[in-house]
Amino acid sequence: MSTIEIRKVTKQFGSFTAVKDADLKVEAGEVVCLLGPSGCGKTTTLRMIAGLERATSGDVIIAGQRMNELPPQKRDIAMVFQFYALYPALTVGQNIAMPLHSEGLSKADSDARVMKVAKIMHLTEVLDRMPNQISEGEKQRLAVARAIVRDPNCFLFDEPLSRLDVELRHSMRGQIKEVLTGLSKATVIVTHDQLEALTMASRIAIMKDGVIEQVGTPHEVFAKPTNVFVASFIGTPQMNLVEADLQSFGDGKAAVVMAGQSLSIAADPAVSRLRPSKVTVGIRPRAFTTVQDKAGDTIAAQAELIEPMGAETLIHARTASGGDIRVVVPRDKRVKVGEALHLRPDPRQTHFFGEDGKAVRA
Repeated sequence: MSTIEIRKVTKQFGSFTAVKDADLKVEAGEVVCLLGPSGCGKTTTLRMIAGLERATSGDVIIAGQRMNELPPQKRDIAMVFQFYALYPALTVGQNIAMPLHSEGLSKADSDARVMKVAKIMHLTEVLDRMPNQISEGEKQRLAVARAIVRDPNCFLFDEPLSRLDVELRHSMRGQIKEVLTGLSKATVIVTHDQLEALTMASRIAIMKDGVIEQVGTPHEVFAKPTNVFVASFIGTPQMNLVEADLQSFGDGKAAVVMAGQSLSIAADPAVSRLRPSKVTVGIRPRAFTTVQDKAGDTIAAQAELIEPMGAETLIHARTASGGDIRVVVPRDKRVKVGEALHLRPDPRQTHFFGEDGKAVRA
């Protein structure tokens, strides 16, 4: 049974709490990404699962067995580190075979396992080369191959693609996801790159200051962020978060004053519990419709910076109240610096957050 579970896990370094009451379960065949900014506790969490750090409190459970007191070598895990940690004096094939030495396999069985994994990771052509004779992408695939050549309970990856350039990262994301999909093992990947998490993960656990803020599928954390931090962290360009005064709620619409203007926006009935109060309104840059002339329920702004992005254009604009707002429009939508904009937010992609920063929804 390949599962990983942490229950109320806390890690303290003296008076500093690196991870606080973390709960997470990873099923067999599931890939969960620990995502968050530097220093949020994601690597410490991974190291506690691996046994490289001992939890101050809480339980680490792998394959149904409590692992708190067991050293890393007794946990039956395979780990890929940010730095490849390859054996420079061994060939690629010998590097892959190294984890098999402790299993007492015959040379024929070991060679067969190495060749099988080398084919999966497209390394058959370089098996006889030394690590300094292969590319960075091949080194990364070699590190993954060395991990999967065994049959461990689970896989752990610590920033596996951080040392690769953009093109290699793109191709390696797909290759690693394809490999992990066929292994039916519980896998945890640490990353600070949201694109890696969104493309590789079955679910994402977003961390901040040692706390897991939200766990959900890539679609869930993007479409239904649980608080202001998750809303701001997930999505490129970043979600617009605008302070507003909630005036009233009726007929399924929230009347707000935001960006110096009064708007009526269709909203979840749960928003009615907040009135009247300060709220934060979150609107994705792609959730605006630009209209020609000032009309009801639009935000007036002026374009200040235009960033072509290929198929789309990112507009940085300033509202009447002096706030910044980001808008993404199709490439064929011609906007000039200094042009007046009237922006109508899509209520289906508009989020309300209370004064506590938490999303307001039924």
